[in-house]
Amino acid sequence: MVKGKLMMKKTKKVKQSIGDRTFDLVVFILAFLALGIAVYPLYFVVIASFSDPDMVSRGLVTLFPRNFTLEAYQYIFKTTEVWRGYRNTLVYVVGSVGVGLFITIPGAYALSREDLIGRNLFTKIITFTMFFQGGLIPTYVMMKNFHLTNTPWIVILLASTTVFNIIVARTFFISNMPKELWEAAAVDGCGNFKYFFMVVLPLSKTVIAIIALYVAVAQWNSFFNAMIYLTDEKYSPLQIILRKILIMGQNFGSAGEMDPLELEAARRISLLVKYALIVVSSGPIIALYPFLQKYFVKGVMVGSVKG
Repeated sequence: MVKGKLMMKKTKKVKQSIGDRTFDLVVFILAFLALGIAVYPLYFVVIASFSDPDMVSRGLVTLFPRNFTLEAYQYIFKTTEVWRGYRNTLVYVVGSVGVGLFITIPGAYALSREDLIGRNLFTKIITFTMFFQGGLIPTYVMMKNFHLTNTPWIVILLASTTVFNIIVARTFFISNMPKELWEAAAVDGCGNFKYFFMVVLPLSKTVIAIIALYVAVAQWNSFFNAMIYLTDEKYSPLQIILRKILIMGQNFGSAGEMDPLELEAARRISLLVKYALIVVSSGPIIALYPFLQKYFVKGVMVGSVKG
């Protein structure tokens, strides 16, 4: 104990050299600049959504909102289309996570078993699809022949399973489910299905959370599949509505149907809604990220181990 206290005192007396302090200062400044570069665009979108659009257009909004207004959020929360998009997105996220876990976890576990005949061949065939795909037109024709186009199922199924997620889960099972565990369970009379549900799944909460998180985030941000395969607006997710406002215009009517004053008012509310809708659509993911960050890190570490 005495030696430990003396060592602690000696450690406290150690002073950094000027070079070490300079290095720490430079690292701190660079880290602060990187943080500012990453955070300021998000901050600007938030303050712009509460500011007068004329001030935003003129570049007068920098650090704080100008002419504070809630007009955009009032418009959004009164618009049925936005709420329908939110509902559809939540349905697609929940459906994709459910279907993705149902396919990915059993499939990855099967590929991790050494006693699976043709395991390496199946793995190579699945991995092959990561680099060579059928293309958009053949995929669209196939989905149409299956009568999946313009249905919610097309969005759910296409985003539910990826080869990357299967490889991550397979690597986890290979690294964390030793063959001795299966042999011990088999000695006690445990079959394959019972072993999977009673032993493997309870020990795989980490990879299940990782896969669910990857699928949910990808589906929440996805708009391409919905844009290609959905034609009925009642099935449109929130990202399609956001894209419609940001790129294709807004539902205020065409310029030919408006007088100049109405057109100017429409453009004004359009600019406000663009920023506000970005905040509304990305807010849930940003709010959840601090609590889910550890699963992203675990996912990277799981996938980094060669299986």
